[in-house]
Amino acid sequence: MSIIVAENLSKFYPVAVKEPGFGGTITHFFRRTYRNIQAVRDVSFEIAPGEVVGFLGPNGAGKTTTLKMLTGLIHPSSGRVRVAGHVPFRRQAAFLQKITLVMGQKQQLLWDLPAADSLKINAAVYNIGEREFQRRVAELTEMLSLEGKLNQPVRKLSLGERMKAELLAALLHHPQVLFLDEPTLGLDVNAQVGVRDFLREYNQRYQATILLTSHYMADITALCQRVLLIHQGTLMYDGSLEGLLERLAPYREIYIELAQPVPQAILSNYGEVQMVEGRAVRLIIPQEALTKTVSKILADLEVIDVTVTEPPVEEVIGKIFQTGLV
Repeated sequence: MSIIVAENLSKFYPVAVKEPGFGGTITHFFRRTYRNIQAVRDVSFEIAPGEVVGFLGPNGAGKTTTLKMLTGLIHPSSGRVRVAGHVPFRRQAAFLQKITLVMGQKQQLLWDLPAADSLKINAAVYNIGEREFQRRVAELTEMLSLEGKLNQPVRKLSLGERMKAELLAALLHHPQVLFLDEPTLGLDVNAQVGVRDFLREYNQRYQATILLTSHYMADITALCQRVLLIHQGTLMYDGSLEGLLERLAPYREIYIELAQPVPQAILSNYGEVQMVEGRAVRLIIPQEALTKTVSKILADLEVIDVTVTEPPVEEVIGKIFQTGLV
């Protein structure tokens, strides 16, 4: 049975339209007209308990709006949504006990107080007893490597430590469903790895369901076997990350080390030139022409080394967003 169900989920926002000039200002003041902006359009998907699903899309695609509908922060304009057996926008206490929302650009911890003080407030909100509170804090502190940090004012923590403390606060009530919106935003590489490792361990230990948005593809490839791809408010793809790459990457990259530099005009006869740095060349070749092209390069040019690879995930996703096609 699915723990998250979205059926034809849509969200429209009315936006006032104003004509230019003084006359337009007067008309706008006394008699406003509106047009609807569609942020999300007929999005449908289901997520099983324990799944970790990546939610991908460019800025303005509708990711955060969808998360807000799934968590009950905003009411959908149309469609149906159920999370953990509840209708989110009703914001029932039993529903709030089962979910959490972490937004990398927002914080819930009080800036000038130690994180431990904010955690006590969360424990009171969720009716967590003192003994259970201490046990959960100790467990999550160890998992997040935050020993000795919770009694410092939040403003004195590093960005990575603050994000980990935010996760601890958000997971103190052991939610079944985690909605994570850019949880590694702005973190350095080591801090990103630490957050990923924690989320992987938390999912395995508690079988928590995670819906994760991120602009860092390393987050998605490290944690998610399934991805949802949204573009201009419409769900374009729902399936495995591997399947998405196979479907949308009908080309290969060729890295060539030449014995001597070759003009780019000549290299362009073999494929799309991505990079030329001295004797090092990077080409993009259609997959169906790969064998023929490599053979021609070896026959025509003095090659020291050649490597064929699949294109990076970031490039594949970027091409999807540019074309809007799946």
